Amino acid sequence: MKIATWNVNSIRTRLEQVIDWLGQNPVDILCLQETKVVDADFPRSPLEDLGYHLYISGQKSYNGVALVSQKPLANVTMGFTPILPEIDPIWDEQKRVITGVMDGVRILNLYVPNGSSVGSEKYDFKLRWLTVLRKYLQTLLSSESAICMCGDFNIALEARDIHEKVKVENHIMASEAERQALKDILELGFADAFRKFTSEGGHYSWWDYRTAAFRRNQGWRIDHHYLTPTLYDRAASCIIDITPRKLTQPSDHTPVIVEF
Repeated sequence: MKIATWNVNSIRTRLEQVIDWLGQNPVDILCLQETKVVDADFPRSPLEDLGYHLYISGQKSYNGVALVSQKPLANVTMGFTPILPEIDPIWDEQKRVITGVMDGVRILNLYVPNGSSVGSEKYDFKLRWLTVLRKYLQTLLSSESAICMCGDFNIALEARDIHEKVKVENHIMASEAERQALKDILELGFADAFRKFTSEGGHYSWWDYRTAAFRRNQGWRIDHHYLTPTLYDRAASCIIDITPRKLTQPSDHTPVIVEF
């Protein structure tokens, strides 16, 4: 099984790039973030005509997540509330969570809030959102053991996940509170698939459009696959494919693929 995560920064803008990439990388499931389109306007036909099954949760201009699968998925849900019906519906107003099961493996596709700037209202929302995510995962883990949690986490957990020339002091995506919130989640029983195979720095999944960051490789590793122990043991590889980032008008993110 191969699972890829990719923040495409608008599926309609990047549709041909996604189709071309799938043609060269026929993963079992492609997890998309920032689709930026309401469900009715999602470009379904080009992908369905290729035989893919689509599960989408989108909104206009912002956010949006989708699962593109070679086989039908079971137990597909969108948002936190199907698992946590007691929480405030405000946490699902932004379309950031979608999950489904293939061959006994639950794939949880996330688009974690960016947070804007440290200390802002959006930053506080991000930290509280991560607290809700932790509770959500606790509920899932009470009945399931094979979970691949992936997506754009908007957090670089360690210094080696950021180019050394990037100024990170008090920087969003690298603050201590964000990192601790993610560590608290991982302590539930998740491990970083990429770090199973690659320990050194210099590997990134996002580069700012500004300041020629990609040309200089001044990037961040903020797109992750986190696995429960049963999947971590089975993981055979996890790679970052920078090829799509070299294209004309690319997403600022690039795919990350894990294989079991």
